[in-house]
Amino acid sequence: MKTLIRNATIVNNGHQFIGNIVIQGDKIESVSEKLPIDYERTTYTIIDATGKIAIPGVIDDQVHFREPGLTHKGDLHTESMAAVAGGITSFMEMPNTNPQTITQDLLSEKFELGAKSSLANFSFYMGSTNDNIKELIKTNAKKVCGIKVFMGASTGNMLVDNAKTLQAIFAEAPCLIATHCEDENTIKQNLERFKLQYGDAILPKHHPLIRSEEACYISSSKAIDLATKYKSQLHVLHLSTAKEISLFDSGPIENKRITAEVCVHHLWFDDSDYERLGNLIKWNPAIKTAHDRKELLKGLLSDRLDVIATDHAPHTLNEKTSVYTQSSSGGPMVQHSLIAMLELHFGGKLTLEEIVNKMCHAPAKLFKIEKRGFLEPGYYADVVLVDLKKPFTVTKESLFYKCKWSPFDGQIFQSTVTHTFVNGNLIFENGTIHEIANGVALTFDR
Repeated sequence: MKTLIRNATIVNNGHQFIGNIVIQGDKIESVSEKLPIDYERTTYTIIDATGKIAIPGVIDDQVHFREPGLTHKGDLHTESMAAVAGGITSFMEMPNTNPQTITQDLLSEKFELGAKSSLANFSFYMGSTNDNIKELIKTNAKKVCGIKVFMGASTGNMLVDNAKTLQAIFAEAPCLIATHCEDENTIKQNLERFKLQYGDAILPKHHPLIRSEEACYISSSKAIDLATKYKSQLHVLHLSTAKEISLFDSGPIENKRITAEVCVHHLWFDDSDYERLGNLIKWNPAIKTAHDRKELLKGLLSDRLDVIATDHAPHTLNEKTSVYTQSSSGGPMVQHSLIAMLELHFGGKLTLEEIVNKMCHAPAKLFKIEKRGFLEPGYYADVVLVDLKKPFTVTKESLFYKCKWSPFDGQIFQSTVTHTFVNGNLIFENGTIHEIANGVALTFDR
């Protein structure tokens, strides 16, 4: 039986129009302003999308779903439920789990876990350390999204700070290198200064002064210098400062070897929000000033910044609400990232086409994902319907996250994700998860 999504406002490839999408099996059969020619003689499952937008499934290139080993925070099943509830149909997960994903065997085990329990499509980064270059170069570029390099220490203690190792990674990596860029020496010096002044009473508002603009700029510059020298494909994750934007070129993503990402929380919050939310918005890199937030949006619109992602990183509330020096960095984001960006659309800051480009098309192009990221015949049927006139209030009861909290608690969004198809299967419908099929591993045309 085919599925017909009728009368949707289709937003795809820089255009929008009222039309119909036909799904057969796991693929899109047609996208057209007209009804299919066999409409009268074929039995369809019909979804009336009148008044809703239809977009490709969002592709999130940076999440931490915490499995294996840290599943008290989240796991591939719970966090993928939250993802599809938020319109994310594919994700790429980071290696700082327990054990860390730093061998090919451990990477294969993660893919097996994903196939068993993830409702969304998935890929996993191969993690780098100061001494696993022999494992890194075995990475299969057609099956693995990329290699993750922590050039600044964050959750998981995977800092790569050996100069020869960094050179080898950038020279020999068989696929895209994704970097967390913060200069560790700068951060340590700043932290010691604040400890001398405040002791254990360091406040959340000090976080962007400790993990400072300069720490980000020094490290991002270093990564770009290495990528330029060795002609690597580099993707700098979660930019947080206006100063870093000047390091990147504007232009179509398919023409670049060096690209950058901005996360939802850096576009939504600024340092004035620490007073209200404290450690709940403690991320690495830190949320910084209102000026930085404004300039990051400009960088997105000028195509210096290429992708919007989440850096979804759940922790328990106990882990988040400890004193600053013991509080974990990161927070849950996947369930509300799309509707949060749609709020920027309602505020006149992003068009629907720009949101779809940065959250769907651009990740697919950047990683060369096969047949995803667009609503086109022959592509996998990852389709999301959003009612732009149906408000959604974030409550604890509405959350699919295992950690059961959100920095958006109490926020009223103007739109609601109503349907999410993954590989042609209706996995999320009007607040309900249908566990009828799992996602599959992404493949890459490299």
